[in-house]
Amino acid sequence: MTARNIPVLASLSIRHDAVSATQTPPHRLWFAALIISLLATTGQLVQAEEYRLVTVADELQWPWSVAKLPEGGFLITEREGRLIHLEDSGERHVLEGTPETLFAGQGGYFDVLLHPEFAENSLIYLSYAEGQEAANGTAIFRAEFRGGKILNGKRILRVAQDKTTPQHYGAKMMFLEDQTLLVTTGDGFEHREEAQSQDSELGKVLRIYDDGSPAGLLDAEGEPQRIWTLGHRNPQGLAFDASSGTIYLHEHGPRGGDEINRLEGGNNYGWPAVTHGVDYSGAYVSPFKAAPGFEDPVWTWVPSIAPSGMAWYGGGSFPTWRNSLFVGALVDQEVRRLELRDGKVVKEDALFSELETRIRDVRVFGDEIYLLTDSEQGALIRVQSVR
Repeated sequence: MTARNIPVLASLSIRHDAVSATQTPPHRLWFAALIISLLATTGQLVQAEEYRLVTVADELQWPWSVAKLPEGGFLITEREGRLIHLEDSGERHVLEGTPETLFAGQGGYFDVLLHPEFAENSLIYLSYAEGQEAANGTAIFRAEFRGGKILNGKRILRVAQDKTTPQHYGAKMMFLEDQTLLVTTGDGFEHREEAQSQDSELGKVLRIYDDGSPAGLLDAEGEPQRIWTLGHRNPQGLAFDASSGTIYLHEHGPRGGDEINRLEGGNNYGWPAVTHGVDYSGAYVSPFKAAPGFEDPVWTWVPSIAPSGMAWYGGGSFPTWRNSLFVGALVDQEVRRLELRDGKVVKEDALFSELETRIRDVRVFGDEIYLLTDSEQGALIRVQSVR
């Protein structure tokens, strides 16, 4: 499947209908040439990226996340509770030795991540829903992946408070440069007030060392806890811009109010005290969109796009996409590209809608962009440059 993005020249639309120059009035040709020259001079005329969507693997059952192995191949989670080893040859194996999960509501297997020193220690991390429908929570499993097998696996984190619904797990992970691990947690849907409580790990971003020990903020006794930020609803996207050291997080709003935040330890991001959305009934969650003491989002979507995976692109294969966040949009069955300049969003594009399916995960491995489609017949797709 091949797709080509057509650049838009400001508000000018120039059609080419196979009409020769001698058939076109000279003043129109002169005007079009002038506009193109001005746009090129001011930098508004940018060459479009050309790409090809290449299916790496199909027939994946509700895939949620993917990690690329340095020696080749991938690890892919399927939400029903399977971790797939996809080899370079195309062969795939369901790995044994992974934890049981609660596959109900929004629960199941979620993120999979390699340790920054995977080449030396072979460590992988898996986030998943653990427990029963009436008492469950987000958990993290760590294991070694050697010789195509899971070894020495153990749970290193379980959110301290049980949820009474199988909803809003968060469950996104990301290693920081100091090799501490960020883990997002949802508010549990029915427990949204807990997102503002310092005594609850619901609706938070947790920070731990790679063995699971706490690396977050200090409590009243000066001891480290796992909580690092608070005031989140259902955060399912984390991305890191290495050029500026900025961490970005996105989260689902209620009815409207999906948002991207610039994440810094100790900050409160407001949910449910402030929000750009309303409840599913149409009632106010809060009358406030902003208030002192709460961080304002970098970007919001009203109505909701239902953001899924998110990745920062700083590679060279797609030069006009550099310095952009790529965010899956489940509702619109596409990916949103947000171009940032000095920490502000200056442009938003919709990409890959030709797939006509929900995008669950977006990953950048080096210069390469990968997509996971969200269905019972899901696929891993590589976005290949055709420059």
